[in-house]
Amino acid sequence: MSIGNSPDGNDPDGTSPHDDRPTIGQILQQARIAADLTVDEVSGSTRVRIPIVHAIEQDDFSRSGGDVYARGHIRMLAQAVGIDPAPLLERFDADHGGRPAPTPAAPLFEAERIRPERRRPNWTAAMVAAIVAVVGFVGFTAFNGTEDSGKTKTAAEGPKPAKTNTKPTPTKSADPKPVPSDSAIAAAPRDKVTVKLSAVDDKSWISAKAHNGKLLFDGLLLKGESKTFQDDEQIDLILGNAGATELFVNGKKVSDAFESGQVERLSYTQGDPEVG
Repeated sequence: MSIGNSPDGNDPDGTSPHDDRPTIGQILQQARIAADLTVDEVSGSTRVRIPIVHAIEQDDFSRSGGDVYARGHIRMLAQAVGIDPAPLLERFDADHGGRPAPTPAAPLFEAERIRPERRRPNWTAAMVAAIVAVVGFVGFTAFNGTEDSGKTKTAAEGPKPAKTNTKPTPTKSADPKPVPSDSAIAAAPRDKVTVKLSAVDDKSWISAKAHNGKLLFDGLLLKGESKTFQDDEQIDLILGNAGATELFVNGKKVSDAFESGQVERLSYTQGDPEVG
């Protein structure tokens, strides 16, 4: 990327206008080949998606989502193929206007984790279990009511009451309410992915993307604020201060114990987020 020529005919980084050095992408690609690694293997060890690895090796950093993410990808790829990332980062900064300002929440790429695909829950088994529990509770309540009524047939002292043909009206017990269970997540649409984020303890920077890479939100979520995202297939999240957030996926609270200031990269699909 040429930024402009200096008065002495050289580029701002001190090299000649006709720089024959290999590009950043070429250096990473040559190092990967020399290490006898495939793109799939590098992607698996760094958690950088295969299309992004291919794009960086072609010197296309647009798929990284910004200069901050591109620097992190370059660092991880260089370490994976066994070369020093520092010269590559210096060259990237020189070509892209200097090192970007750090994100206020926490340095990105300290922790990068992509959740595996979630298996779909067995809704039929969950519904059958809930129905059996309700029926058993109703039967148990009715049995105890009949037993208690038989034990209370004790006559009080005094004259015997006159016999009448009036039969006591049995008291009909109200149907008990079903006990809430994990099947309550069925309230969320089964054919979509629904993610709700709330900043509970502090503010947090968040980024949310749809399965096709469309940016749904990128900004600061203040304490007490909430955001809900929905997609047909998958939602990818980056939480800059994961410990300050509360996360609900497909109607169910995610119980992961994130720490304050921790950066998390998460992906969710349809179904129970705890399954898989």
